[in-house]
Amino acid sequence: MRSLFLLGPSLLIVLAGCQSLQSSDNFLGMITPYRVEVVQGNVVTKEQAELIKPGMSRAQVRDILGSPLLTDPFHADRWDYVFTIRRQGAEPQRRSVVALFDGETLKSIDTGGELPAEREFVASIDTFKTKRNAPPLALTDDQVKALPVPAKPPAPEAAASAVAPTRTYPPLEAR
Repeated sequence: MRSLFLLGPSLLIVLAGCQSLQSSDNFLGMITPYRVEVVQGNVVTKEQAELIKPGMSRAQVRDILGSPLLTDPFHADRWDYVFTIRRQGAEPQRRSVVALFDGETLKSIDTGGELPAEREFVASIDTFKTKRNAPPLALTDDQVKALPVPAKPPAPEAAASAVAPTRTYPPLEAR
């Protein structure tokens, strides 16, 4: 009977210790557990949503937004595009876009608020912000002017006079 009284508090202490280990980001201040990156659904950006107009066909909407994550047989005129991401070092994100159809044509689209532009979305999930220093992808006007002028192509009559050498190939099948 006495061992039962000791077992109860001991069990509570052990369970409390397990809970504190699960809630911390590291174990004993040294080991950080690996967290799985979970990405689900379709990313719908501001640029994609701007291309969607009422009156478009289902195929046109699918071409722009991709296949919907959820299609309900009981609500055949509703497509749900849901996107969630949990990435270590970035804020978790969840967005939902609903496309409503009237038969085969789009009636309306509900973005659930402001969607990020493609560059904003990439910046929000980029966990290497301080480690990467990417060069710009566009040239300035001065850089374009400094480029060498390309050589002129040969005259068409000179290209026509050049005859390619004839080649002979062995037969494909033995005779």
